[in-house]
Amino acid sequence: MADRGVDLAALPKEVREQLAELELELSEGDITQKGYEKKRAKLLAPFVPQTQSVDVSILSTDSTSSPIAIPIAAPRQHRAHRSGGTRDDRYRSDIHTEAVQAALARHKEEKMALPMPTKRRSAFVQSPAENCTPPDTSSASEDEGSLRRRQAAISAMLAQNLQSPEYWINRSVQGSSTSSSASSTLSHGEGKTHNHNNHSQGQTSALADVLAHTRIDTNSSSSSVPPDVTSTAPQDRNSRVDLPANIAVKGMSRGQSRSSMMDTAGGVPAHSRVSTKIQQLLNTLKRPKRPPLSEFFLDDSEEIVEVPQPDPNTPRPEGRQIIPVKGEPLGVVSNWPPALQAALARWGATQAKSPALTALDITGKPLYTLTYGKLWSRSLKLAYTLLNKLGTKNEPVLKPGDRVALVYPNSDPGMFWVAFYGCLLAEVIPVPIEVPLSRKDAGSQQIGFLLGSCGVGLALTSEVCLKGLPKTPNGEIMQFKGWPRLKWVVTDTKYLTKPSKDWQPHIPTANTDTAYIEYKASKEGTVMGVAVSKISMLTHCQALTQACNYCEGETLVNVLDFKKDSGLWHGVLASVMNRIHTISVPYAVMKACPLSWVQRVHVHKARVALVKCRDLHWAMMAHRDQKDTNLSSLRMLIVADGANPWSVSSCDAFLNVFQSHGLKPEMICPCASSPEAMTVAIRRPGAPGTPLPARAILSMAGLSHGVIRVNTEDKNSALTVQDVGHVMPGALMCIVKPDGPPMLCKTDEIGEIVLNSRAGGTMYYGLPGVTKNTFEVIPVNSGGTPIGDVPFTRTGLLGFVGPGSLVFVVGKIEGLLSVSGRRHNADDLVATALAVEPVKTVYRGRIAVFSVTVFYDERVVIVAEQRPDANEEDSFQWMSRVLQAIDSIHQVGLYCLALVPANTLPKTPLGGIHVSETKHHFLEGYLHPCNILMCPHTCVTNLPKPRQKQPVGVGPASIMVGNLVAGKRIAQASGRDLGLIDDQEQSRKHQFLSEALQWRAQTDPDHVLYMLLNAKGVAVSTATCSQLHKRAEKITAALLERGGINTGDNVVLLYPPGIDLIASFYGCLYAGCIPVTVRPPHPQNLSATLPTVRMIIDVSKAACILTTQTLMKTLRSKEAAASVNVKTWPNIIDTDDLPRKRPASIYKPPTAEMLAYLDFSVSTTGMLTGVKMSHSAVNALCRSIKLQCELYSSRQIAICMDPYCGLGFVLWCLSSVYSGHQSILIPPMELETSLPLWLSTLSQYKIRDTFCSYSVMELCTKGLGTQTEALKARGVNLSCVRSCVVIAEERPRLALTQSFSKLFKDLGLSPRAVSTAFGSRVNLAICLQGTAGPDPSTVYVDMKSLRHDRVRLVERGAPQSLPLMESGTMLPGVRVIIVNPETKGPLGDSHLGEIWVNSPHNASGYYTIYGEESLQADHFNTRLSFGDTETLWARTGYLGFVKRTELLDASGDRHDALFVVGSLDETLELRGLRYHPIDIETSVSRAHRSIAESAVFTWTNLLVVVVELSGSEQEALDLVPLVTNVVLKEHHLIVGVVVIVDPGVIPINSRGEKQRMHLRDSFLADQLDPIYVAYNM
Repeated sequence: MADRGVDLAALPKEVREQLAELELELSEGDITQKGYEKKRAKLLAPFVPQTQSVDVSILSTDSTSSPIAIPIAAPRQHRAHRSGGTRDDRYRSDIHTEAVQAALARHKEEKMALPMPTKRRSAFVQSPAENCTPPDTSSASEDEGSLRRRQAAISAMLAQNLQSPEYWINRSVQGSSTSSSASSTLSHGEGKTHNHNNHSQGQTSALADVLAHTRIDTNSSSSSVPPDVTSTAPQDRNSRVDLPANIAVKGMSRGQSRSSMMDTAGGVPAHSRVSTKIQQLLNTLKRPKRPPLSEFFLDDSEEIVEVPQPDPNTPRPEGRQIIPVKGEPLGVVSNWPPALQAALARWGATQAKSPALTALDITGKPLYTLTYGKLWSRSLKLAYTLLNKLGTKNEPVLKPGDRVALVYPNSDPGMFWVAFYGCLLAEVIPVPIEVPLSRKDAGSQQIGFLLGSCGVGLALTSEVCLKGLPKTPNGEIMQFKGWPRLKWVVTDTKYLTKPSKDWQPHIPTANTDTAYIEYKASKEGTVMGVAVSKISMLTHCQALTQACNYCEGETLVNVLDFKKDSGLWHGVLASVMNRIHTISVPYAVMKACPLSWVQRVHVHKARVALVKCRDLHWAMMAHRDQKDTNLSSLRMLIVADGANPWSVSSCDAFLNVFQSHGLKPEMICPCASSPEAMTVAIRRPGAPGTPLPARAILSMAGLSHGVIRVNTEDKNSALTVQDVGHVMPGALMCIVKPDGPPMLCKTDEIGEIVLNSRAGGTMYYGLPGVTKNTFEVIPVNSGGTPIGDVPFTRTGLLGFVGPGSLVFVVGKIEGLLSVSGRRHNADDLVATALAVEPVKTVYRGRIAVFSVTVFYDERVVIVAEQRPDANEEDSFQWMSRVLQAIDSIHQVGLYCLALVPANTLPKTPLGGIHVSETKHHFLEGYLHPCNILMCPHTCVTNLPKPRQKQPVGVGPASIMVGNLVAGKRIAQASGRDLGLIDDQEQSRKHQFLSEALQWRAQTDPDHVLYMLLNAKGVAVSTATCSQLHKRAEKITAALLERGGINTGDNVVLLYPPGIDLIASFYGCLYAGCIPVTVRPPHPQNLSATLPTVRMIIDVSKAACILTTQTLMKTLRSKEAAASVNVKTWPNIIDTDDLPRKRPASIYKPPTAEMLAYLDFSVSTTGMLTGVKMSHSAVNALCRSIKLQCELYSSRQIAICMDPYCGLGFVLWCLSSVYSGHQSILIPPMELETSLPLWLSTLSQYKIRDTFCSYSVMELCTKGLGTQTEALKARGVNLSCVRSCVVIAEERPRLALTQSFSKLFKDLGLSPRAVSTAFGSRVNLAICLQGTAGPDPSTVYVDMKSLRHDRVRLVERGAPQSLPLMESGTMLPGVRVIIVNPETKGPLGDSHLGEIWVNSPHNASGYYTIYGEESLQADHFNTRLSFGDTETLWARTGYLGFVKRTELLDASGDRHDALFVVGSLDETLELRGLRYHPIDIETSVSRAHRSIAESAVFTWTNLLVVVVELSGSEQEALDLVPLVTNVVLKEHHLIVGVVVIVDPGVIPINSRGEKQRMHLRDSFLADQLDPIYVAYNM
C-alpha cells in the first residue's frame, strides 16, 4: 500500500501500530477525518522524502509490490465503505437493489409533491456527529464489483428524477389546472423557484386563494379573524400579545366588512408559503388509500374500530399437515468424555503442550498462545481460589451452584476461557455479560434485571478491565443503573492460589444441573438468562462435533463473540472437547484490518472458520491487498447468521471473490441457532464437487400472509433464501403457528420452528412463568389434540422445511411486524431501505425498524442515523423514496420515518443498534430526530367511516316522541324568582345607576366604594360616594364643553384598570352619552394592539375619546402612526387635570329601555361583537348579583380581573354603586411584578368573596405553587374566603380550579370555595356560584358520545371519560332551556344541545352599523319550534346540558345543574363528528413533558396542532409522533400538520382564552416563526 513516497512496510513497528490505532479510532467514529489526517501526517512526517510535497491524506490505490500482511487498515476507499454511507452489509443483495430501483422507477412517472417540512434554520445543530464522526468525502465511484453496479443503477435512475426533487404527484389532480403545481418552492423550505415552474407557482397560490375564500361562513360572520380587543399586557405570559388581523364584526353586512376591512383571502396573504404547502398536502392526500373504507359508521357501536373484511384473494396454505422432521441419530463414540470438564482434564494431562487458544493484539498479530496444560492449571487455580480463598473456611463466599457474572472484554479471550472453565470446575454457574462502559449504557438496566433474576452477587473480571470500569469520585466501581450490588474479583494468575496437594476438583458425570447461563434480549428489550444444563452442554458439543465432523487437533479461526451463541459453542466448548486450536479474532481487529481473519486462515492453514456475513463482506471489500491468500485449507466456513435471509448475497459475493484463492462452494455452511434451542440446523460440509442445494425464491406478498409461494409474477418483490442445512443430530423439529396455540403448520405455511433435543437450553433462569411458554411447548394437530407428550422448545425462528428435509429460515419472531393481519420482517424492510441509495444520507447503514401500537394496530417506524454532511434536501428525498420503495415492494405503509444525528442511536455492545431501546426513546420522546416524516393518512386505514348526519327535515312531533315520550322532563333550569324577593332598598326608587350614585353621594357621602391597589399592596387611590360623584360631574362638564357631544353619542373610554375608568363611565351617563370601554393599547406592542382599538372606535362610530395624558400621547405618537392613521382620531379629551366645573344639569333617560352602555368583546373565534345593554338590563343584572352574593354596604369584595367587558366590567364598575359594598380593585398586570398580591390582599382584608379570571388563577398556580410555605411564613391565611369565583365564558377548567384548591389548601383555603361563573355575549351573567345554592357538582361524560352530540354519563375513571363541573348556580331571574340547534326543539334532561336563556338582564341586541335584523332576531328574540312557543329566548351559542341532581336548592326543590361543554363556533366538525378543541389540546399537552401549551384548529379539513415547546429545540421533532399518536389514540383523528413554536406564541386574551383563529391566520400568513412544521402524509 503506497503512500506518496512512504513505504509503510519499512516503518518501525510502533509507528505502524500507532497508525492502526488511528485507523481504528476513525472507523469507530472516535476521531474526525480532519483530526485523523492531522495526526497521521504528524506520525509519517519524519519518513517522508523531502523532495515531495507532503499530502498524506491522499492514498493511491495501487498496492505496493510486496503484499506484506502488515496490519495497517485497508486503503481509503475501503474504509470509506465502512464509515460514511455504506449500507449495512448484512442486507446486501444486488437482486434486491435492482428490484428497489425498478420499483422506484415506476413511481417516477406519477410524481407527487410531498410538502417538505419547514425548519427554523437555527434548530438542530448536529453536535454529536460533528464531535465524533469523520465526514465521508469518498465518492461511491471508487468501489469495486457489485457495489459499483448498484450505485450506477441507482444514479442512472436518480439522474432522471433529480431535475425536480418532488416526485409522486397525484394522479387524481392531473386533470385539473393545478396538475403542475409541484413547483420546487414547495419542497425547499425557502422559496426558490425554477423558471420552468413559475407558471405553476401562480396556480398553486391561486388555488390556495380560492380555498382561503371558501372558509365556511357561520352566522354570516365574515371569514377573517380578529385580535382580541379585550387584551392589554396579557397577564398570562409576558410574551403573549394579540396579533393584529382583520376583524370580522358580528352584524356588519358581509359585503361591507369584506371591502372595508380586508384585501386578503380569508385573512391570508395570497402567496403564503404555508397555504401552498397545505394545498400540496391536500393534493397528496387525495390519492386513494389501498383498502377502501367500509360503508357506514354505526352510531351506537361500542367498537370504534373498522374491522377490515378479509380479502377473498388472500393466498391460503393448501398443503398437508407437516410431519415432524428427525435429525440423524447422535452417534455414540467410545472415548467421548462423561463431562466437558473431564475433556479439559484429559487434554491438560496428556496434551499439555498442545495449543488451545491464540489471542491477537489490536493489529492482528498473535499476542499469546494458551496451551491445554496452562488452561487446565489456571482453571484449577481459579476453581480452588473461588471455593476456598474468598471467605473463611466456615463461611465461604461461594458455594457450588451459585451464579457468578463474567465481565471480560472481547479482546481478552484467554482470561475468559480460564474464568469459564474455572467456574465449571468449581461447579459455580458462570453468567457471561458485556463490559459496562458507562452508567447510561443502552440496556444496562436490563442486564441488571438479568443479574437480579439469576441472583448474582459476585463478578469476575481482569485487572485491566477493572481499571477501565467507570468509578465514583472516591474510586469505587460505580453502581450501574438497575444492577444489584456486586463484589468484584480479579482473576489474573498472580492473584490465584495454587491448590493444596490433597484438593481435587469434583467432576461428576454430566447431569441436569445448570452448567452456565447465556443472556438473551427479547423483542421488548428484557434480558433473560437461558440456563444450559451440564448434560445439554455436553450433548450439544457432541452434536456439533458430529455435524461439523470435528477432528482432534484441527485449527479453527473464530471471529464471533466468544461469550455467547456460536462463538461460545464452537469456539470455547466444542473446541476444547476436540482439542482444537482456536484462533480468536477480536471485533476491534476486524474493524482495523478486515482481512485479518482471512490472513489467519492462510497463515495457520485453518480447517474451520466461524464468521458472520459482515466479516465476509468486510474481507471482500478489502481483498485487493492480498494477492496470495490461500483458503484451500478450509473444509468448513460456518456462517453463524446464515439464517438471515439476506445472508445469501454476502455468501455469493464472497465466494465470487475468493474462489480464485482456493475457496470451494461446498465449504460454505450457513447455520441457524437461537439462545433457547442452541444450534437448530447447520449445513454439513459437502464432499468436493457435490452440487449445492437449491435456493428458494419466494414471493414477499405470500410471505406476508404466512404462506410459501414461489415468486413468479413480480420479480421486484421476491426474497431469495438459502437453506441452513439439516436439523441437528438427535433432534426432532416441527413448524407451528407463531401465535395462538402451537398448531402444526401445513407444508406450504411459514411458522415458528420448534425443536425437541437434549442439546438445548432448559429454562429462563429464575423466571418459571415465561419458561413454560417457551421450553415446554407440545404441538397440537389441526383438531387440537397434542401430537405426543414430548416437550419442544420455541426457537424464535420463522421458516419452513423444504425438499429433502432442508431447513429454510425467513426471519425471526422478534423482527416480526404484524400490520393489519399481515406479517412483515424488520430485516426485509431494512434491506429495502438500504437499497434506496443511502450513501448521501444514512450514516454507515445504521437503520432500525420496529412497530408501535397506535389505534388498534401495529404501525411501522423506521429510524436511521443521518450522515453529518447530509443536507435537508437529500434527506427528505431519501425518506420520500423509502416510502415509495417499501410501499411498492412490501405493500405496507410506513407510519413514521425519522433521521437522527449520526452516532446517537443506542448501541448494543458490539456497536449494532439497540432496537428495543430505540423504540423506547421514540415512545418516550427522547430520540431527538433531526428529520421526521409521519404518514398516518396513508397507513391508518382502520378508522371508522365518517358519520352521516340525519337530515333535519323531521317534523316536531317525531322529535318530541324521540326525546320526551319516554317520560323525560324537558331540560330546563331557572334561578330564584326576582319578583318575589322583597328588596327594601333603593332599587325600586332608582331605575338608573346614575340616580343611585347621586343618592349615595347625598345619603352616605364618605362611604368608601372603591380602593385601587398597586403591586406593593398599597391603596394608591380610593373613591368615596361623593368623590366619585364629583369626579363624574367634572368629566360631564368637560364632555359637554370640549366634546360638543349630543345626547346618545357613543364615547370611547380608554383607561388602564382603575378608578378613572369608573368615574368617566358615570360622567358619560350624567351627560347622556353611551360609554364604550376599550382596553388601551400595549405601549410595547402597538403594532399588534392598536389596530383593535382603532377598529372598535370605527365600528362604534365614537364621537370622542376620554383617556389619560399618557395614552393620549401614545395615540398620537410616531410609533402609532406606523400601524394606524393617527390623523383621523375623533376628538381626544384627557381627563387628568379637569377644571372644577359642574354641569348645568344631569341627564335622566326618559325610559329604562334606553341604552346604558355598549359592551365590545372579541370571541375566541375572532368575532368582534358589541352588544347593547339597556338601563333596565343593567339594573336587573346588578340586583340579581346582589341577591346571589348577598352584597350590602358593610361587605368588602376583591376583584382581580380586567374591567373592559362582560361580567368583569359589571363587577368592577357597576355592582358597588348599586349595592353599596366596597370593592378592592387589583389590576391583573400588577401580579406580574408581585405574584402574591391577590392572595395576600385576601388574607390582609379578610375578604369573604373574591372574583378573578382564569389567567390570574393560572398565574398563581404556576408561579406560587412551590412557595406555599413561604406565604404561610408571611402570615397569608385564606380561611376567610367563602367564595372565589372565576369569571369566564367557557367550560369550567376543572384541572386548573382543582389544582388551585389543592395547592392553597395549606393556606387555609376551603376546598368548597372555588367555583366558576358563566356568561355569554347575549347574557353577560347566566350562572354565578353565590352563597345560597348547593356546591357545584361534577359529572363524568363519555367523550365518544359527546362527539355524536349525545351525553352518556359514566363512572369516574372510565376510559375516554371527561370530567365536567357545573358552571355555578343560576342567577335569580334567569331561565335556561337546552335546544337542538338545528330543529330548535327543546331537548330532554341530560341531552346535549344549545343553551338558550331568558332573563330581564339579557342584552338587547348587537350594536350594528346596518341593522342586520335577521341575525338580531335569531340570536336575541327567537322561539322554540314546538312546546312553549311564546317565550322569547336568546341563543348563547354554547353547547351544554342540564342534569337534575340529588342536591336540594334554597327553596327545597331538587337542584338542576347546568353543564357547559363548549362554544358552538369553536367546535371542529371532522369526520362528521363534533370535537371541542380543548379536549384535543388536553390530550396533546399530556403527550410530552416539554409541551407548555397547545392549540388546535382546522384548515380545509386538516387538523392543525400548534404546540409550544418549553424544552430545548432538539426535542422539537420528538413531539411530532407523540402528538400524532395521542390524538389518534384518544380522539380517532389524524393530525394533518404539527407546528412546533416557542413558548408564548399562542395568543391568549385577557380572560385567559386561546385565540385560535388569530393563531390560524398567523400560521397561514407565515408569521409564527415556527421551530418546525411537519406535514403529516
